[in-house]
Amino acid sequence: MQLVINTYGSYLQKNGDCFKVKKDEQVFEVSVKKVDGIMITTAAYITTDAIKLAMDHNIDIIFLDEFGDPFGRVWHSKLGSTTLIRRRQLEISDTTEGVNLALDWVRKKLDNQIELLTRLRESRTNKSAEITAYIDKLRNCRNSFDSLIPKDASHIGIEDVRGSIMGIEGSGGRLYFEAISFILPDRYKFEGRSRNPAKDEFNALLNYGYGILYSKVEKACIIAGLDPYVGIIHTDHYNKKSLVFDLIENFRIWADETIIKIFAGREVKQEHFDKLENGFTLNKDGKAVLISAFNSFLDESIRYGGRNIKRGDIIQFECHSIANRLIL
Repeated sequence: MQLVINTYGSYLQKNGDCFKVKKDEQVFEVSVKKVDGIMITTAAYITTDAIKLAMDHNIDIIFLDEFGDPFGRVWHSKLGSTTLIRRRQLEISDTTEGVNLALDWVRKKLDNQIELLTRLRESRTNKSAEITAYIDKLRNCRNSFDSLIPKDASHIGIEDVRGSIMGIEGSGGRLYFEAISFILPDRYKFEGRSRNPAKDEFNALLNYGYGILYSKVEKACIIAGLDPYVGIIHTDHYNKKSLVFDLIENFRIWADETIIKIFAGREVKQEHFDKLENGFTLNKDGKAVLISAFNSFLDESIRYGGRNIKRGDIIQFECHSIANRLIL
Protein backbone atom coordinates (compact mmCIF):
# COMPACT_ATOMS: atom_id res chain seq x y z
CA MET A 1 0.00 0.00 0.00
CA GLN A 2 0.96 3.64 -0.41
CA LEU A 3 1.06 5.50 2.90
CA VAL A 4 -0.21 9.00 2.14
CA ILE A 5 0.21 11.90 4.56
CA ASN A 6 -1.93 14.84 3.46
CA THR A 7 -2.98 16.46 6.74
CA TYR A 8 -1.06 19.58 7.74
CA GLY A 9 1.08 19.09 10.85
CA SER A 10 1.02 15.29 10.83
CA TYR A 11 3.86 13.50 12.63
CA LEU A 12 5.41 10.34 11.15
CA GLN A 13 7.54 8.17 13.45
CA LYS A 14 8.66 4.60 14.00
CA ASN A 15 7.02 2.31 16.54
CA GLY A 16 8.71 -1.08 16.47
CA ASP A 17 8.15 -2.51 12.98
CA CYS A 18 5.34 -0.07 12.29
CA PHE A 19 4.98 3.45 10.99
CA LYS A 20 2.94 5.62 13.34
CA VAL A 21 1.17 8.75 12.08
CA LYS A 22 -0.09 11.21 14.70
CA LYS A 23 -2.18 14.35 14.32
CA ASP A 24 -3.44 15.88 17.55
CA GLU A 25 -5.34 13.06 19.29
CA GLN A 26 -5.60 10.86 16.19
CA VAL A 27 -3.13 7.98 15.81
CA PHE A 28 -2.74 5.54 12.91
CA GLU A 29 -0.28 2.63 12.74
CA VAL A 30 0.61 0.35 9.85
CA SER A 31 3.13 -2.50 9.59
CA VAL A 32 6.22 -1.77 7.51
CA LYS A 33 5.50 -5.02 5.62
CA LYS A 34 2.31 -3.50 4.20
CA VAL A 35 3.91 -0.29 2.90
CA ASP A 36 5.70 0.01 -0.43
CA GLY A 37 5.89 3.79 -0.58
CA ILE A 38 5.31 6.91 1.53
CA MET A 39 3.86 10.04 -0.06
CA ILE A 40 3.87 13.35 1.79
CA THR A 41 1.71 16.04 0.19
CA THR A 42 1.69 18.72 2.88
CA ALA A 43 3.79 20.20 5.69
CA ALA A 44 4.54 17.34 8.10
CA TYR A 45 7.14 16.11 10.58
CA ILE A 46 9.16 12.90 10.14
CA THR A 47 11.72 11.34 12.47
CA THR A 48 15.08 9.94 11.39
CA ASP A 49 14.04 6.58 12.87
CA ALA A 50 11.07 6.49 10.50
CA ILE A 51 13.34 7.38 7.58
CA LYS A 52 15.78 4.59 8.47
CA LEU A 53 12.92 2.09 8.83
CA ALA A 54 11.79 3.03 5.33
CA MET A 55 15.30 2.77 3.87
CA ASP A 56 15.91 -0.62 5.52
CA HIS A 57 12.80 -1.98 3.79
CA ASN A 58 13.40 -0.42 0.36
CA ILE A 59 10.54 2.06 0.83
CA ASP A 60 10.97 5.44 -0.79
CA ILE A 61 9.59 8.66 0.67
CA ILE A 62 8.22 11.11 -1.89
CA PHE A 63 7.41 14.77 -1.34
CA LEU A 64 4.83 16.32 -3.69
CA ASP A 65 4.15 20.01 -4.18
CA GLU A 66 0.67 21.55 -4.42
CA PHE A 67 0.40 20.57 -8.09
CA GLY A 68 1.41 16.95 -7.54
CA ASP A 69 4.95 17.30 -8.89
CA PRO A 70 7.63 15.43 -6.92
CA PHE A 71 10.12 17.94 -5.54
CA GLY A 72 12.16 15.53 -3.43
CA ARG A 73 12.62 11.92 -2.44
CA VAL A 74 14.44 10.06 0.30
CA TRP A 75 15.99 6.89 -1.06
CA HIS A 76 18.85 4.62 -0.07
CA SER A 77 22.22 5.20 -1.74
CA LYS A 78 22.60 1.77 -3.34
CA LEU A 79 22.90 1.39 -7.10
CA GLY A 80 19.90 -0.52 -8.41
CA SER A 81 21.93 -2.86 -10.63
CA THR A 82 25.08 -3.18 -12.71
CA THR A 83 26.58 0.00 -14.18
CA LEU A 84 26.68 -1.81 -17.54
CA ILE A 85 23.00 -0.95 -17.99
CA ARG A 86 23.73 2.77 -17.71
CA ARG A 87 26.65 2.49 -20.12
CA ARG A 88 24.40 0.78 -22.64
CA GLN A 89 21.82 3.52 -22.23
CA LEU A 90 24.40 6.05 -23.35
CA GLU A 91 25.62 3.84 -26.20
CA ILE A 92 22.21 3.31 -27.83
CA SER A 93 20.75 6.76 -27.18
CA ASP A 94 21.61 7.94 -30.69
CA THR A 95 21.50 4.70 -32.67
CA THR A 96 18.83 2.98 -34.76
CA GLU A 97 18.35 0.56 -31.87
CA GLY A 98 17.58 3.47 -29.58
CA VAL A 99 15.17 5.01 -32.09
CA ASN A 100 13.28 1.73 -32.40
CA LEU A 101 13.05 1.49 -28.61
CA ALA A 102 11.68 5.02 -28.44
CA LEU A 103 9.18 4.31 -31.23
CA ASP A 104 7.91 1.31 -29.26
CA TRP A 105 7.11 3.64 -26.35
CA VAL A 106 5.19 6.24 -28.35
CA ARG A 107 3.30 3.60 -30.34
CA LYS A 108 2.25 2.05 -27.04
CA LYS A 109 1.04 5.43 -25.80
CA LEU A 110 -1.22 5.90 -28.83
CA ASP A 111 -2.39 2.27 -28.68
CA ASN A 112 -3.42 2.88 -25.07
CA GLN A 113 -5.35 6.01 -26.02
CA ILE A 114 -7.13 4.26 -28.89
CA GLU A 115 -8.02 1.32 -26.65
CA LEU A 116 -9.43 3.58 -23.92
CA LEU A 117 -11.55 5.61 -26.37
CA THR A 118 -12.83 2.35 -27.86
CA ARG A 119 -13.99 1.18 -24.43
CA LEU A 120 -15.52 4.55 -23.58
CA ARG A 121 -17.45 4.47 -26.87
CA GLU A 122 -19.24 1.26 -25.81
CA SER A 123 -21.09 3.02 -22.98
CA ARG A 124 -21.73 6.25 -24.90
CA THR A 125 -23.74 5.13 -27.90
CA ASN A 126 -25.19 8.61 -28.42
CA LYS A 127 -21.65 9.89 -29.10
CA SER A 128 -20.39 6.80 -30.93
CA ALA A 129 -19.95 8.40 -34.36
CA GLU A 130 -17.90 11.31 -33.06
CA ILE A 131 -15.72 9.09 -30.86
CA THR A 132 -15.15 6.76 -33.83
CA ALA A 133 -13.93 9.71 -35.89
CA TYR A 134 -11.40 10.59 -33.18
CA ILE A 135 -10.25 6.96 -32.99
CA ASP A 136 -9.70 6.84 -36.76
CA LYS A 137 -7.64 10.04 -36.69
CA LEU A 138 -5.57 8.76 -33.78
CA ARG A 139 -4.96 5.50 -35.62
CA ASN A 140 -3.66 7.49 -38.61
CA CYS A 141 -1.24 9.29 -36.28
CA ARG A 142 -0.10 6.01 -34.86
CA ASN A 143 0.52 4.54 -38.31
CA SER A 144 2.63 7.58 -39.25
CA PHE A 145 5.44 6.23 -37.07
CA ASP A 146 5.85 3.21 -39.36
CA SER A 147 7.35 5.30 -42.16
CA LEU A 148 9.85 7.27 -40.07
CA ILE A 149 12.72 4.84 -40.64
CA PRO A 150 13.40 4.04 -44.33
CA LYS A 151 13.88 0.32 -44.96
CA ASP A 152 17.22 0.91 -46.68
CA ALA A 153 18.60 3.21 -43.95
CA SER A 154 21.91 1.99 -42.52
CA HIS A 155 21.83 4.37 -39.56
CA ILE A 156 19.12 6.58 -38.11
CA GLY A 157 19.83 8.55 -34.93
CA ILE A 158 17.27 10.14 -32.67
CA GLU A 159 18.33 13.61 -33.86
CA ASP A 160 17.17 12.60 -37.35
CA VAL A 161 13.62 11.85 -36.23
CA ARG A 162 13.05 13.53 -32.85
CA GLY A 163 11.14 16.45 -34.38
CA SER A 164 8.92 14.10 -36.38
CA ILE A 165 8.24 11.86 -33.37
CA MET A 166 7.28 14.77 -31.13
CA GLY A 167 5.22 16.37 -33.89
CA ILE A 168 3.18 13.22 -34.47
CA GLU A 169 2.88 12.64 -30.73
CA GLY A 170 1.72 16.23 -30.22
CA SER A 171 -0.92 15.94 -32.93
CA GLY A 172 -2.17 12.69 -31.41
CA GLY A 173 -2.29 14.27 -27.96
CA ARG A 174 -4.42 17.17 -29.16
CA LEU A 175 -6.88 14.78 -30.82
CA TYR A 176 -7.02 12.53 -27.78
CA PHE A 177 -7.72 15.27 -25.25
CA GLU A 178 -10.25 16.85 -27.59
CA ALA A 179 -12.04 13.49 -27.57
CA ILE A 180 -11.87 13.26 -23.76
CA SER A 181 -13.28 16.77 -23.39
CA PHE A 182 -16.10 15.84 -25.77
CA ILE A 183 -16.99 12.88 -23.55
CA LEU A 184 -17.03 14.82 -20.26
CA PRO A 185 -20.11 16.60 -18.82
CA ASP A 186 -20.51 20.12 -20.21
CA ARG A 187 -19.51 21.69 -16.90
CA TYR A 188 -16.05 20.10 -17.08
CA LYS A 189 -15.15 20.38 -20.77
CA PHE A 190 -11.70 21.88 -21.31
CA GLU A 191 -9.49 23.40 -23.99
CA GLY A 192 -6.55 21.02 -24.30
CA ARG A 193 -3.74 20.37 -21.83
CA SER A 194 -2.74 23.03 -19.33
CA ARG A 195 -0.11 22.57 -16.69
CA ASN A 196 0.83 24.40 -13.53
CA PRO A 197 -1.46 25.98 -12.74
CA ALA A 198 -4.19 24.10 -14.60
CA LYS A 199 -6.77 26.27 -16.36
CA ASP A 200 -9.60 23.87 -15.50
CA GLU A 201 -10.61 21.17 -13.05
CA PHE A 202 -9.86 18.20 -15.32
CA ASN A 203 -6.27 19.31 -15.88
CA ALA A 204 -5.81 20.01 -12.16
CA LEU A 205 -6.63 16.35 -11.51
CA LEU A 206 -4.56 15.19 -14.46
CA ASN A 207 -1.47 17.13 -13.39
CA TYR A 208 -1.64 15.68 -9.90
CA GLY A 209 -2.16 12.13 -11.22
CA TYR A 210 0.80 12.48 -13.57
CA GLY A 211 2.91 13.78 -10.68
CA ILE A 212 2.20 10.59 -8.73
CA LEU A 213 3.20 8.55 -11.78
CA TYR A 214 6.49 10.44 -12.21
CA SER A 215 7.62 9.33 -8.77
CA LYS A 216 6.65 5.70 -9.43
CA VAL A 217 8.44 5.58 -12.80
CA GLU A 218 11.59 7.14 -11.34
CA LYS A 219 11.63 4.58 -8.53
CA ALA A 220 11.19 1.71 -11.01
CA CYS A 221 14.08 3.04 -13.12
CA ILE A 222 16.39 3.18 -10.11
CA ILE A 223 15.52 -0.35 -8.98
CA ALA A 224 16.04 -1.72 -12.50
CA GLY A 225 19.43 -0.02 -12.77
CA LEU A 226 18.33 2.50 -15.39
CA ASP A 227 19.59 6.08 -15.20
CA PRO A 228 16.50 8.34 -14.93
CA TYR A 229 18.47 11.21 -16.51
CA VAL A 230 19.55 9.42 -19.71
CA GLY A 231 16.60 9.50 -22.09
CA ILE A 232 16.18 9.06 -25.83
CA ILE A 233 13.23 11.13 -27.05
CA HIS A 234 13.44 13.83 -24.41
CA THR A 235 16.67 15.76 -24.62
CA ASP A 236 19.29 15.98 -21.89
CA HIS A 237 19.03 19.14 -19.82
CA TYR A 238 20.45 19.99 -16.43
CA ASN A 239 18.60 18.00 -13.74
CA LYS A 240 15.95 16.79 -16.19
CA LYS A 241 14.91 13.16 -15.70
CA SER A 242 14.68 12.53 -19.44
CA LEU A 243 14.17 8.76 -19.25
CA VAL A 244 11.30 9.23 -16.76
CA PHE A 245 9.65 11.59 -19.25
CA ASP A 246 10.16 8.99 -21.98
CA LEU A 247 8.80 6.01 -20.05
CA ILE A 248 5.86 7.69 -18.36
CA GLU A 249 4.16 7.93 -21.75
CA ASN A 250 3.32 4.22 -21.47
CA PHE A 251 1.47 4.75 -18.18
CA ARG A 252 -0.25 8.14 -18.39
CA ILE A 253 -3.37 6.35 -19.55
CA TRP A 254 -3.84 4.97 -16.02
CA ALA A 255 -4.23 8.46 -14.58
CA ASP A 256 -6.52 9.39 -17.48
CA GLU A 257 -8.79 6.41 -16.91
CA THR A 258 -8.93 6.91 -13.15
CA ILE A 259 -9.95 10.56 -13.52
CA ILE A 260 -12.56 9.79 -16.17
CA LYS A 261 -14.01 7.16 -13.83
CA ILE A 262 -14.36 9.54 -10.90
CA PHE A 263 -16.04 12.08 -13.18
CA ALA A 264 -18.41 9.39 -14.47
CA GLY A 265 -19.11 8.32 -10.88
CA ARG A 266 -19.93 11.93 -9.91
CA GLU A 267 -17.19 11.85 -7.27
CA VAL A 268 -15.70 15.16 -8.44
CA LYS A 269 -17.14 18.18 -6.61
CA GLN A 270 -16.53 21.89 -7.05
CA GLU A 271 -15.37 22.09 -3.44
CA HIS A 272 -12.42 19.80 -4.32
CA PHE A 273 -10.66 22.71 -6.05
CA ASP A 274 -9.18 26.03 -5.00
CA LYS A 275 -9.47 28.85 -7.51
CA LEU A 276 -6.23 30.63 -8.27
CA GLU A 277 -5.78 33.94 -10.04
CA ASN A 278 -4.96 32.13 -13.28
CA GLY A 279 -6.29 28.61 -12.81
CA PHE A 280 -7.20 25.82 -10.43
CA THR A 281 -5.44 23.57 -7.96
CA LEU A 282 -6.60 20.53 -6.01
CA ASN A 283 -7.19 21.07 -2.32
CA LYS A 284 -6.76 18.51 0.46
CA ASP A 285 -10.17 16.88 -0.11
CA GLY A 286 -9.65 16.73 -3.87
CA LYS A 287 -6.23 15.14 -3.47
CA ALA A 288 -7.71 12.55 -1.09
CA VAL A 289 -10.38 11.56 -3.64
CA LEU A 290 -7.86 11.25 -6.48
CA ILE A 291 -5.13 9.46 -4.50
CA SER A 292 -7.62 6.95 -3.09
CA ALA A 293 -9.10 6.20 -6.52
CA PHE A 294 -5.68 6.02 -8.20
CA ASN A 295 -4.19 3.72 -5.57
CA SER A 296 -7.21 1.41 -5.87
CA PHE A 297 -6.78 1.36 -9.65
CA LEU A 298 -3.06 0.56 -9.37
CA ASP A 299 -3.74 -2.19 -6.82
CA GLU A 300 -6.14 -4.05 -9.11
CA SER A 301 -4.87 -7.44 -10.33
CA ILE A 302 -4.70 -7.87 -14.09
CA ARG A 303 -3.11 -10.36 -16.50
CA TYR A 304 0.45 -9.55 -17.46
CA GLY A 305 3.01 -11.93 -18.92
CA GLY A 306 0.73 -14.90 -18.34
CA ARG A 307 0.03 -14.25 -14.66
CA ASN A 308 -2.01 -12.02 -12.38
CA ILE A 309 -0.15 -9.06 -10.89
CA LYS A 310 -1.09 -5.65 -9.52
CA ARG A 311 -1.41 -3.11 -12.29
CA GLY A 312 1.04 -0.74 -10.58
CA ASP A 313 3.75 -3.43 -10.54
CA ILE A 314 3.79 -3.43 -14.35
CA ILE A 315 5.93 -0.28 -14.23
CA GLN A 316 8.69 -2.21 -12.49
CA PHE A 317 8.41 -5.21 -14.81
CA GLU A 318 8.61 -2.93 -17.86
CA CYS A 319 11.71 -1.17 -16.54
CA HIS A 320 13.40 -4.50 -15.85
CA SER A 321 12.45 -5.59 -19.38
CA ILE A 322 14.10 -2.49 -20.86
CA ALA A 323 17.22 -3.04 -18.72
CA ASN A 324 17.44 -6.66 -19.87
CA ARG A 325 16.97 -5.61 -23.49
CA LEU A 326 19.93 -3.25 -23.12
CA ILE A 327 22.41 -5.89 -21.93
CA LEU A 328 21.27 -9.14 -23.52
